Amino acid sequence: MSDAAPSSAVQLAGRTFRARLSLERLETPPWVGIAVAVVLWGLVVVFAEPWGRLWGTGQDARCYYQATLADPYLHSSWNDPIAYVYSPAFLQLVSPLTTLPWQAFMAAWTGLLIGAVRFLTGPRLLAAGLLFPFTAMEVAGGNVSLLLAVAIAVGFRWPAAWSLVLLTKITPGIGLLWFAVRREWRSLFITLAATVVVVAVSAVLMPAAWRQWLDVIIANAGKGGTWASVPLPLLVRLPVAVALVVWGARTGRRWTVPVASMLALPALWYGGLSMLLGVIPLLPRATAATTPAAGVRAA
Repeated sequence: MSDAAPSSAVQLAGRTFRARLSLERLETPPWVGIAVAVVLWGLVVVFAEPWGRLWGTGQDARCYYQATLADPYLHSSWNDPIAYVYSPAFLQLVSPLTTLPWQAFMAAWTGLLIGAVRFLTGPRLLAAGLLFPFTAMEVAGGNVSLLLAVAIAVGFRWPAAWSLVLLTKITPGIGLLWFAVRREWRSLFITLAATVVVVAVSAVLMPAAWRQWLDVIIANAGKGGTWASVPLPLLVRLPVAVALVVWGARTGRRWTVPVASMLALPALWYGGLSMLLGVIPLLPRATAATTPAAGVRAA
């Protein structure tokens, strides 16, 4: 082994140690995170009626709530405030919740998003994660970006989770280049096979809706976001996302995948920046054997 390899390993360990040390400075006792979560959940639920009256509360969640299995794409123009543009499979998944009254739906949906933040951050970073402005924006609006971050994080162990990404936002699936570059063909196959199975089962139940969805994708292709999104078109962001995930795959940096997938969102809404929380569970664990302080104490 050349001297360069150990040197690179030490440098990577050092950067990992510094990243985790920076995160540790944001830690609070778990009860603080719980308190912040309860307050945020309560505010979102209270101000969800009427929808969108404060902070755009529930404006994205309303898209899934108003869509019906009988006519899912009645509102599907990209910048329509209540446009539903995801696959029929996602609507089938959430349809049991949409039978609830609006505020009850928001209570359940907001709880799910806060649970996603808790999964990504852990108990001691929960308060910081929820107070991250783009996370608070995302939880208030009710979009799916946090759920995508969870799917990406667990997708390294359970690749089928990527189906959620492919059947909602689609383009963040660029993160699957990780498996291709690393020739992890089994994981890539599981992802695609799971997605095909979901599509097949869903299409048996709603064949016309799947044809409609293809028309919706074509009709909305190339459309950007509004003032509430980062003013960089997908054609500019996508090459950066590809380069990032390829570099990450070649150097073993899993954290690049949620970042690249975020950059590849069809429109990079500011709330979509909450996907950066997906980096936290993918940072390598610093240990006494891998940090510059090896032999002193475990990190």
